[in-house]
Amino acid sequence: MLRRRPGRKLAGCALLSLAFALAFAAPAPAQNAAGPAVVESGKFRLHKFEQPIGEETYEVTRDGDSLLIKSHFKFTDRGSPVPLETTLRTKQNLTPESFEIKGKTARGSTIDTSVVIDGATATIREGTETKQAALPANFFTVAGYAPATVQMFMMRYLAANDVKGRLPTLPGGTVTVERRGTDRIGVGGKTVELERYIVSGLIWGRESLWLDKDRNLVALVCVDAEFDHFEALREGYESALPVFVGKAADDGMAALAEISRRTSPQRKGALVITNANLIDGTGRAPLRDAVVVIENGRITAVGPRASVKIPKGARLFDAQGRYVLPGLWEMHAHFEQVEWGPVYLAAGVTTVRDVGNEFEFMTAVRDAIKAGRGLGPRILLAGIVDGDSPSALGVIRANTPEEARAVVRRYHDAGFQQIKIYSSIKPDILKEIAAEAHRLGMTVTGHVPNGMNAIQAVEAGMDQINHIQYLTPVLLPKDYKPQSGVVPKVDFDSPEAKEALRFFKAHDTVFDPTLVVFEWLLHPSDVPFSQFEPGAAKLPRELYAPINNTGVPPARAPYARELNDLFLKITGELHRNGLRVVAGTDQVVPGHSVRREIELYVQAGFTPLEAIQAATIVPARVMGMDKDLGTVEVGKVADIIIVEGNPLERIGNLRNTKFVVTEGKLYDCAQLWLSVGFKP
Repeated sequence: MLRRRPGRKLAGCALLSLAFALAFAAPAPAQNAAGPAVVESGKFRLHKFEQPIGEETYEVTRDGDSLLIKSHFKFTDRGSPVPLETTLRTKQNLTPESFEIKGKTARGSTIDTSVVIDGATATIREGTETKQAALPANFFTVAGYAPATVQMFMMRYLAANDVKGRLPTLPGGTVTVERRGTDRIGVGGKTVELERYIVSGLIWGRESLWLDKDRNLVALVCVDAEFDHFEALREGYESALPVFVGKAADDGMAALAEISRRTSPQRKGALVITNANLIDGTGRAPLRDAVVVIENGRITAVGPRASVKIPKGARLFDAQGRYVLPGLWEMHAHFEQVEWGPVYLAAGVTTVRDVGNEFEFMTAVRDAIKAGRGLGPRILLAGIVDGDSPSALGVIRANTPEEARAVVRRYHDAGFQQIKIYSSIKPDILKEIAAEAHRLGMTVTGHVPNGMNAIQAVEAGMDQINHIQYLTPVLLPKDYKPQSGVVPKVDFDSPEAKEALRFFKAHDTVFDPTLVVFEWLLHPSDVPFSQFEPGAAKLPRELYAPINNTGVPPARAPYARELNDLFLKITGELHRNGLRVVAGTDQVVPGHSVRREIELYVQAGFTPLEAIQAATIVPARVMGMDKDLGTVEVGKVADIIIVEGNPLERIGNLRNTKFVVTEGKLYDCAQLWLSVGFKP
């Protein structure tokens, strides 16, 4: 386990390497016909989910008394190119003079920004909007996680100018840097000593980066503009990528453990929730003036105040007439950053199923939370596997029967509950994966692979299906011909629809529709997303634009609305036919979207209790954990939420979750939201 070393502030100029000093303090070399001499250059290999997807190159030249730093950044993500060009001009002490960044930072995110410094004023252009701002005493120009080169020079600027504390950035924001320790990393048969830092303020949450003794950036572990795992490694360090990913997860969890100790200090003895309205999740009528006794993380008594004996010395918590329910489940998570931990708890989510992530990251996060070294919900894991193709995701692939069985065994031996199928798996390989998973007591969930339909995927061994759009084709007549821009009309009384629903019922297929992700992608761009999802107005600055600047053009809005309505109807029809639906989001607005998914189930025809059960007892049963989780009953783990207002009367009251109990520890949700930059 990586232990946190005491932090210290960034070194001043005296600790800059000799090489760095020579590179930036020596007299300017003579110019020649080939142009300015290059005083430094480098290359980073870019990765997504640990898969190499591109590279970034940079050059530093002298231009009079200035340094000119140019970065060429490009990766290809699932077939989509993501190019980014950046030019940074600085003084000799690395104080920015101008900055221009243009291109893409993710498949769907573009950037076109410039900053020009004139005396004590900065002229900032973002897209077509221009403004001026007064300069603080110290500042740097940086616009998010990319390119890595700019982050490296930001770290050098801090050291060269002996800047401590918070650093204002342009075009906007504030960065904080914390030194976390020294790591010895084995690369190419030798051991290299690197300094590890956590950087906050460039993305939502924390990044981890490592510098060598010459203040060269060696590794950056963060997320990209669509919140997927992203890593940049200096050329020559690629073999150590899993080590960097694991250390970043461990270190992030250690930082959050400090928040946990502040927000919910360890206490001995029983916790007793009194004066509660209990909705236990079983279907029984709410119980007024209820008491819940929690000892050693489990519920030892539940009932009316008059009949429950309160243990001597117990800590009493007055619920003040609020509603007590079982903790929620998120069944389609991609736990991309450690900050998702407190966010999920703040939203009342006490168990998540991660359905596709980096192996080293998620095992480190899961184990840290389980051991009490982190802050977050219980984590169940579905290990992702894909096949080779131009649009493949991640680095764990299976293209032969032998590879299929080996992948399943690797995940099983690491304590994963499921296998997550991605889109490029071949049909015969899917059968091998499912057979091996079932032999080992695991289940199989995921995408319907390319070239198959949902019925064929289940016939090949899939137990569960992610995303509702995969059902539409098997509900339509066999001779249906898709028309561009036309949403198909599904007749649930047709022979095809009836047969498909009968088939899924006979196979006990489980669905997580992820309705919220389609609502997000398909809502009209001229309507604020917060009108659909109020949580979109409570985001940190770094998340606000990527989540809110989405949607379809107004001209496409009728088609998009009709498609969303179809997905709602299919979800409702699954439920009416007795098929099991579990609540999952595929991210969208961290934490908040779990509640929105539940609200959409009510729109689809679930009763409020049934919608709540889709996020409590139903997933607990699906995952074979209902003896311990899913309801508020004696003997079960104390995963509980305390809500203002009756959600059975108004499902939106789930948004008023005030307190959460996970395995017996009580947290104030407002403090959890604030701890990661959200508005409560």
